Amino acid sequence: MVRIRLRRTGAKNNPAYRIVVADQKSPRDGAFIETLGHYLPTRQPHVVEIDGARARKWLAQGAQPSDTAMSLLRQKGIVDENGKMTPEGTEAPVYSTPIAATPAPVAVTPVAVAPVATETAPEPVAEAPVADEPVAETPAASVGEAETPATETEGQSA
Repeated sequence: MVRIRLRRTGAKNNPAYRIVVADQKSPRDGAFIETLGHYLPTRQPHVVEIDGARARKWLAQGAQPSDTAMSLLRQKGIVDENGKMTPEGTEAPVYSTPIAATPAPVAVTPVAVAPVATETAPEPVAEAPVADEPVAETPAASVGEAETPATETEGQSA
């Protein structure tokens, strides 16, 4: 079976790919039938160049694109979302954000927040439990020694 796939070129840590038509059994960087274009993922924005007419010819003859090649063909408008080939003059879909230019997530550091003073009354404090000890009583006054309050009129005769 014939496949449309990527062939890696470029230096270490700086990949570049050629989009090629090759036999499925040949190695990744081995023999190929035809070069359709190239893909440079390290450039910002990434560069994708594909000869649409040649790619449509190979797709019409039954060449099966790899997953990555299918994604690149969709970006260029050669195939639609369902994997069906589009007509020659069809425009590529416009993405609001380029796929390779999506920003990396930003790490958010937590910030300490001071407590906000509220105008509600403070909560009552629970009292400590009282031990069950007997309370010492003061000695009571004897019956004959009743205390009577002294008034100013005592001791004066009227």
